[in-house]
Amino acid sequence: MTSLPSAPLGLTCSASYDTVRIELSGDLDHLHADLLVQAVDRALSAHPGLRDLRLDCAGLSAVDSSGLAALLMVRRRTGGAGAGLHLDARPVQLDRLLELTGTLEYLTASDAGAQALRRTGSGAARGGPADEDQPAAPSGLAEPHA
Repeated sequence: MTSLPSAPLGLTCSASYDTVRIELSGDLDHLHADLLVQAVDRALSAHPGLRDLRLDCAGLSAVDSSGLAALLMVRRRTGGAGAGLHLDARPVQLDRLLELTGTLEYLTASDAGAQALRRTGSGAARGGPADEDQPAAPSGLAEPHA
């Protein structure tokens, strides 16, 4: 079986007072997923008062398991920084992946909703007080380490 070459991940960032918007285009896959996490790390460092990180997903052509892991890491980091994560203009294939993996609600919940999920759902299963300040990964999925 022959696979098509991966389309490079394009990231276009813009910022306002308390919001950073990153437009994604191409493939969020094993070759490019780290680029998104690095861009988010830079945005969080450059904007310490960030309230919202908006990922415009309209230009994504493919997302694999590494891309999903990157999105989970982004959620963890924005939550840790007290910023909301928004996955805007999600293409059908991304929504389908998030639904199949049980991560749609986790990645799209408001901060208050994510905190409630941690208290009532998989957050309690992770145990210990050290885990209370970080969003828990959806059950059945391992979250990548920083």
